[in-house]
Amino acid sequence: MKLLIADDHALFRDALVQYIERADPMSSVTLAKDFHQALDMLEQNPHQNLVVLDLRMPGMDGLNGFKVMKERFPDVPVALMSGLAEPADVEEALLLGAVGYFPKTMSGKALLSAIQHVISGKIFVPEGKGSEKFMPSYYADVKADSGEGNSNGDRDVPSLESLHLTPRECEVLSFLVEGASNKDIARSLDLQVVTVKLHVRGICRKMIAKNRTQAALIGREMGVKPVSRVH
Repeated sequence: MKLLIADDHALFRDALVQYIERADPMSSVTLAKDFHQALDMLEQNPHQNLVVLDLRMPGMDGLNGFKVMKERFPDVPVALMSGLAEPADVEEALLLGAVGYFPKTMSGKALLSAIQHVISGKIFVPEGKGSEKFMPSYYADVKADSGEGNSNGDRDVPSLESLHLTPRECEVLSFLVEGASNKDIARSLDLQVVTVKLHVRGICRKMIAKNRTQAALIGREMGVKPVSRVH
């Protein structure tokens, strides 16, 4: 696997690379010490299986750095990693297209498992003590605790066809995957906001999703494209 890891803490960065290379001698890991260096390296070699960004490193400017990277390299999977992260940041990043969030408190084994998990095309969210503050555990397929991690059996993701969504619900789901608000969806589809809410409720019911965020993440796992990339 080919990874680009960007983190300004050299000790953590180097220890992580050593663990990955010991566990997978065939892996190729590129290191960056800040966001701008990561962008430059991605310009030179965009063919990465995964980019891991420290949410708090220099140049990130919160989630603005992540947004810039996804705009310039929309097809490159990007995950966030941090010792400290606001739940709102984590949720917004996932809605913007991040494939996961890795707490730095994870053990090396759990972190490697999480990396392999997202490279396989799935989404990783920490689950365990206090993890409910980030996202519901429903769509976390791998459990990660503070320094501990273990792997669940992968849950089955339903096919889009099996949900029997209406054409309009499919349109709304594409906007949810994009991260659009109800007002944005209503304006784009020339609908009333209350009508959009009804469609979102119907989507959540058919997906057995607890909320719109969960529906959006399940939609991404099912291969639903954001509306900006449908056309």
